[in-house]
Amino acid sequence: MSDELLGQSADASDLVFESAIRPQSLSEFVGQNKVRSQIQLLIDAAGIQQRTPDHILLAGPPGLGKTTLAMIVAHESKRPLRMTSGPAIQHAGDLAAILSSLTAGEVLFIDEIHRMSRSAEEMLYLAMEDFRVDVMVGKGAGATSISLDLDPFTLVGATTRSGMLPNPLRDRFGFTANLDFYSESELAEVVRRASSLMKLAVDAACISLIASRSRGTPRIANRLLRRVRDFSLVHSNGEVTVETVGKALELYEVDELGLDRLDRSVLHTLIVKFEGKPVGINTLSVAIGEEADTIESVVEPFLLRIGLLVRTTRGRQATAAGYKHLGIAPPTSAQSLFD
Repeated sequence: MSDELLGQSADASDLVFESAIRPQSLSEFVGQNKVRSQIQLLIDAAGIQQRTPDHILLAGPPGLGKTTLAMIVAHESKRPLRMTSGPAIQHAGDLAAILSSLTAGEVLFIDEIHRMSRSAEEMLYLAMEDFRVDVMVGKGAGATSISLDLDPFTLVGATTRSGMLPNPLRDRFGFTANLDFYSESELAEVVRRASSLMKLAVDAACISLIASRSRGTPRIANRLLRRVRDFSLVHSNGEVTVETVGKALELYEVDELGLDRLDRSVLHTLIVKFEGKPVGINTLSVAIGEEADTIESVVEPFLLRIGLLVRTTRGRQATAAGYKHLGIAPPTSAQSLFD
């Protein structure tokens, strides 16, 4: 089987797994208690008033459940769901085609909404506020604008970079939910729930170990659980023990803080290659060979949160804790950053 086909099979397996363990209601959703209560209120109030729920913006790092919450909003509102993404909407005509085909009350989910084109964003302003779009027909002096009325709908937008959204768009959302990283106890509940659905016998010690290395992110917790299951099937006849969990995580280069190869590569590059000096994101991206957006949205939030990295006006720097984690003696400047 070719590498491409193997990759497609792995992707299909991941999709089946994610679909099987994805919560179907707010009551099943683990964590984000404040956000769940706020969304529940929006849905209940809309139901009492027999109208569509207000537009919702879900902001936060990847893997915290934004797509799942969008699905739950549609499910609990008893509305159909249409899903698309910002990168797929690069022209106003693309958005007009989607909006004009929505049925009354439908929930439209736009993932990575900050990556829409500017022309599409401007069309979305009017659609969200007045449920109308203006479409230009023709070119030049003979161009005319045709106004199309839309059925009321609920827009749920998801973004990892809310600061990139223009203020006029952000202000049109009736509610903005800022999702936080999960605590270890919440991640333990995520792992416990997933292992139960997988019919996988995992004791409390194993669950705690997986949760402690999941970077505060349910998606990563579920991914590590899947890798632990695979390792146990191959090496211990399906039996999951603390020893097999440790060996599986070691094999996949997940250390005691939950850092993976890319995280350590960022720290190592800052400390060794650039000698602890401030580094711009584009320079760091080229040095590591990874997209700048990946570093900013996936790597940085966790390293910042646990104090291994800081962002200064001149660039990114590792803290004394970052040096210590790699077993390198920090210079005085890094020690002052940590202190």
